[in-house]
Amino acid sequence: MNADLHGILLVDKPVRPGTSVSADDARSSALPTSHDIVQHVRRWSRQRRIGHTGTLDPMASGLLVLCLGVATRLVEYYQGHEKRYEARVTLGRATDTYDAVGQTVALCPIPSLTAADVEEALAGFLGQIVQQPPVYSALKQGGESLHRKARRGEAVEVVPRPVTVHEINLLAFDPPDGISLRVRCSAGTYVRSLAVALGEALGTVAHLSYLRRLGAGPFSVADASALPAIEEAAVTGRLADLLVAPDAGLGMPCLTVNEEEQVRLGHGQKIFQDCASTSSLAAAYDSCGRFLGIARALATEGSNDGTLWKAEKWLAQQLRRFQ
Repeated sequence: MNADLHGILLVDKPVRPGTSVSADDARSSALPTSHDIVQHVRRWSRQRRIGHTGTLDPMASGLLVLCLGVATRLVEYYQGHEKRYEARVTLGRATDTYDAVGQTVALCPIPSLTAADVEEALAGFLGQIVQQPPVYSALKQGGESLHRKARRGEAVEVVPRPVTVHEINLLAFDPPDGISLRVRCSAGTYVRSLAVALGEALGTVAHLSYLRRLGAGPFSVADASALPAIEEAAVTGRLADLLVAPDAGLGMPCLTVNEEEQVRLGHGQKIFQDCASTSSLAAAYDSCGRFLGIARALATEGSNDGTLWKAEKWLAQQLRRFQ
């Protein structure tokens, strides 16, 4: 029995390797969706409360971060993490989904290119850019995912938005059409859109033919477990051994509170800490280092070395049963 599991599960989402990907594949078990992964883990663990911190496209493999039990209340604090990817762009063919699972919408000649040409084009995507997200995406419009509207043939307007590309490195150029990349970018960046924009910058069209998420914030795919290992751990009652603590990788300042302050925060009251803080959020701990929840700084009172705090997500009572 694996009920009452609380923590973060790092999953290495699979994809069928070494083959071309079709639209039919994307709807089959050969290319499981992030929702499929959640459903598998929910069934194996018998844990109803499971959430993810960001989906992966069906075609993509790699790190998927799941929050179980009490950790589901912290999902929002992990969704803003930067992401790291390995990707392959194929020039000369454009698709309606911007990736290999879509229908071909354009074929275009590929200019004679060198690795230096590709490097020069990539430099134009560094830093903050305005990106056009794919129509076939999980972005919501009117409370519904855009891809659902698009597949019904409805007109969908996608608003360009700013994203940040921290690093974009050329791993290999295989003339005439293959470009392998490593990308580190802000949350919300679509590597599919980068592929399309790169094709345009190189004087042709392009689509994303491979994507693997290597990391998200402090988490790495090197520490993730494959689905068979997760299933085996669940069957043998060892799934808790694969979980990371709910507060792992929050990246917030620590706020240590005494017993009286814990009670007050737990009752929705404010506390005053005689310590400087430059962050609006902090992870609260007791004197023994046990995680209690998230506190928000409301105001600085009196001087520059004091801050007023209130609990934003207080998990002390729930966590106490499992620590």
